[in-house]
Amino acid sequence: MNNDQYAIISQSIDYIAAHWRDQPDLETLAARAGYEATHFQKLFTRMTGVSPHKMVQYMAAHNARDLLLRQYSTLDAAYDSGMSGNARLHDAMINIVAATPGEVKRKGQGLVIRYGYHPTPMGDMLIAQTDRGLCWLGFVVDEDRAIPMARLRRDWEYADLVEDQGGTSDTARKILEIWRGTDTHLTLHLYGTNFQLQVWQALLKIPCGASVSYKAVADAIGKPKASRAVGSAVGANPVSLLIPCHRVIQSSGIVENYGWGTPRKKLILGLETGA
Repeated sequence: MNNDQYAIISQSIDYIAAHWRDQPDLETLAARAGYEATHFQKLFTRMTGVSPHKMVQYMAAHNARDLLLRQYSTLDAAYDSGMSGNARLHDAMINIVAATPGEVKRKGQGLVIRYGYHPTPMGDMLIAQTDRGLCWLGFVVDEDRAIPMARLRRDWEYADLVEDQGGTSDTARKILEIWRGTDTHLTLHLYGTNFQLQVWQALLKIPCGASVSYKAVADAIGKPKASRAVGSAVGANPVSLLIPCHRVIQSSGIVENYGWGTPRKKLILGLETGA
């Protein structure tokens, strides 16, 4: 699959995420992409691992129990599930470098951040990096690239943002490799409170294909009564997908409150479980 085909399929995923309630059929999706239906289905399935129809189903599922093969009450239970090797591998691949107090106070003033949009099996993502590592990752929402860009600018308000598609392409490749479990390494350059950084480190331990509750994360960091604060820290995660905030769900199993849209959260969970 060439880069143009990859981008077209990624944009089709963004369209499904924005219009899943309309249940778009294969012919509609293929026509938008400029392909014959059978050829489009083959390209789409080769990139994502699922058919367009299955992807629409993922996004339309009502709650996590429709998607997840297992649920775990604690992170230890998830670790012991037989997927722990994947979890530990993912954890080892990612190194978090905290921003300095001065960078936090200045919100990036004097810092150069390079960014680019890149296609993925979850739709187009916007990534941004400093000379010390990946500092931001988000997804296109409702087919509007301005939404993740506005959030990037909000988080690094005074940084010098430079578009650099080529310069961020290697990072984009590594992000997908880590998500798929390939042995590669990436450094994250993040700013957050000590509590937020603690929560984000805990999220790295949730295996692919598993989900835990906010309470389970609170228990794991030794603050069992801090579920609500954990929820806020999960929501503040600046590097989606790599720090897998999508794997934290309500105790009821309901999938809501994802910054990049509930349908995309369901899609990612569905792709991870192979549901």
